[in-house]
Amino acid sequence: MNVNIVTIGDEILIGQIIDTNSAWMGQQLNLVGAKVSAIHSVSDTKEGIINALEIGLKQADVILLTGGLGPTKDDITKKTITDYFDTKMVFHEPTWERIQGMFKRWGRSTTPAHKEQCFMPANAQILFNKAGTAPGMWFEIDGKIVVSMPGVPYEMKYLMEHEVIPKLVDHFPGKPIAHRTIRTVGEGESRIAARLETIENSLPDFVKLAYLPNLGNVRLRLSAIAENGEDIEGILAEKAAAIEAEIPELIYGYGTQTLEAAVGQLLLERGLTLATAESCTGGLLAHKITQIPGCSAYYKGSVVAYAYEAKTKELGVKQETLVQFGAVSEETVKEMVTGVLSAMNTDVGIAISGIAGPGGGTPDKPVGTIWLAVGSKDYTVTRKLQIGKDRLRNIQYTAIQGLNMIRQFVNKYYPVKVTLD
Repeated sequence: MNVNIVTIGDEILIGQIIDTNSAWMGQQLNLVGAKVSAIHSVSDTKEGIINALEIGLKQADVILLTGGLGPTKDDITKKTITDYFDTKMVFHEPTWERIQGMFKRWGRSTTPAHKEQCFMPANAQILFNKAGTAPGMWFEIDGKIVVSMPGVPYEMKYLMEHEVIPKLVDHFPGKPIAHRTIRTVGEGESRIAARLETIENSLPDFVKLAYLPNLGNVRLRLSAIAENGEDIEGILAEKAAAIEAEIPELIYGYGTQTLEAAVGQLLLERGLTLATAESCTGGLLAHKITQIPGCSAYYKGSVVAYAYEAKTKELGVKQETLVQFGAVSEETVKEMVTGVLSAMNTDVGIAISGIAGPGGGTPDKPVGTIWLAVGSKDYTVTRKLQIGKDRLRNIQYTAIQGLNMIRQFVNKYYPVKVTLD
């Protein structure tokens, strides 16, 4: 099954919003063995939509369109598809009843535009959209499938998960496909690839290993397609185990698990509490930690101490330390850790202070110089980062490295106790 994805909207073309829909759709289609052959973004014009349809019908088995299905006059996708397929619009009573019910529950009244939204192409199969007012539309044309969905991400995702993908799998039964994703942090893709070269060279032809780098971490995705009835689940489990044995210190999770969730799980398992003291990251590390539901079981809080006086008053950093070594120094982050451990009464603390940029650097401390410290009442470890000049990238990268330092610290100084029966 070859698929073309088409996103419709001038806001995408002018960079006002980022097309996250296509990336998510591609991931979900890959999981069911579909191949995305092209992704197009087109304008909110009849010509743009028709051009994308004509290209897609030549290239692919399936065209998935998102956008242009709202109740306003600039949403022209439905009318354009109706004209392209030379059909007419008919009123879809079930959609009107559903929209009226939704607005009644919300204590609001519908508008004429909402009723207009219920006119559908006569040749469309209507896809129920529980997440919004605009239904999806499924067309079958000369053995090809065209699907039109709202561009609102949560509405599109609902339709893909509950309507579109199940129908596509029934319509285009394919070969079984399986994936294993191993999530790593601490090394770049080239270094990981060098360590995994022997394993990668031993993979059967129907198994592929992809390196998917992101800022500060790399996902390793093993994929297998059963060409001749192979036990792909068993083979992937075997190869994943080999990778785990080769780079155990870099692996923090699997599947969609995030680094902050993995750190939280470690702290919970050891019964430990954590606090953070941040300067140049401005609370981003705390934000990442508190995205995880239930983090209050292990996370006590944060002190964002940006100015010198905040570091001395809130964290107890000595004035002479700041004068002699500066705020961006190993000595300062050590004292920041001691201060946050005392202030929050936690088992583990982390401190960050640096020059995020783009200005503020000196010859001995250029932009991108950042110190981190992780400590407890008994141990403290420090690390100096020397990164780039992009402020946002420096802040984001530092938060990731901070999470990894916490992970490494807990694993080293609070290992899991093994009890023998």
